[in-house]
Amino acid sequence: MTEVLIADDHAVVRSGLRQFLASTDDLKIVAEACTGKEALDKIEASRCDVLLLDINLPDLNGLEVLKRAKYARPDLPVLVFSMFSEDEFAMHALNAGASGYLNKDSPPAQILLALRTVASGARYVSPALADKLLSGTLPTGKSLPHQSLSEREREVMLALTRGIALTKIADQLNLSVKTVSTYRTRVLEKLKLNSNAKLIRYVLEHKLDG
Repeated sequence: MTEVLIADDHAVVRSGLRQFLASTDDLKIVAEACTGKEALDKIEASRCDVLLLDINLPDLNGLEVLKRAKYARPDLPVLVFSMFSEDEFAMHALNAGASGYLNKDSPPAQILLALRTVASGARYVSPALADKLLSGTLPTGKSLPHQSLSEREREVMLALTRGIALTKIADQLNLSVKTVSTYRTRVLEKLKLNSNAKLIRYVLEHKLDG
């Protein structure tokens, strides 16, 4: 039995999928989450086999949840399940470590195929997406600026946006104030920003902290 954790903020979607998968012999929803933070908390608690992840969550950007999920459990297959078109987000999701990308308008048989495919350890792309990949007509899905940050740079960035002073960040991360200042400079350079205020706005816009 493949145990699925579904992360979606719409109760009707979670309920529909739960009833739908209950009719199968090999797929079962064992946990549900309506926010990114809740999903991350339940990844370890549920020991699920697959994460079915909506990309548009109220607290955290879905791609941020994806990255943190893969950091916590690198072997966990993540199937992104979204209303956004494949052209907009499929390559971003796949580049970030997703095992597959599926539009919510997909027919039931395709949803089952996608879940079973990623659960087996393979990648899933829809026939339409596969055609675009082969023909080279799909947008390349260039990385967003914050995706180039190292884990330490991300820690410093989030601490700064929470209003924590450099000296306290240095104590928390066991670094010198000079080193933290260097990380701050790198973060601003990579994101092409020039102030903490703009950094805070960037983090909020991309739902990177939650």
